[in-house]
Amino acid sequence: MKVSPRRRARECAVQALYSWFVSKNSVDEVESSFMTDQDMKGVDVPYFHKLLNGTVDNIVSVDAAFQPYLDRSQDEVDPIECSILRVAAYELKFQHDVPYKVVINEAIEVAKVFGSDDSHKYVNGILDKLAPALGRK
Repeated sequence: MKVSPRRRARECAVQALYSWFVSKNSVDEVESSFMTDQDMKGVDVPYFHKLLNGTVDNIVSVDAAFQPYLDRSQDEVDPIECSILRVAAYELKFQHDVPYKVVINEAIEVAKVFGSDDSHKYVNGILDKLAPALGRK
């Protein structure tokens, strides 16, 4: 099945956000490195840029949005799951042109690719609570 350019943008944003979190490098360095070292074929690059930079620029409010729905402290959440939640929370909070069901479904699909066996269920549970809290349901 062919993956949409926006899904590829979300996958790349999650990977780049994870790299930013782990490396502690600037988002510009991470994005530049990602653009040079990764295969960006089939990626909606402007959307990737918007997701990555928008999430990092709004990291405090993005994290604050989903933290009340976590079953443990954010430090204990797997960094990949946290990156998926951050990108999805950014989309729910700031990208009102994207329907909330699309945001949640895309986050679930990205979690199936990059997360552990049941991380898509965890991500779904949190985003299902976050969307109405942000007035998106």
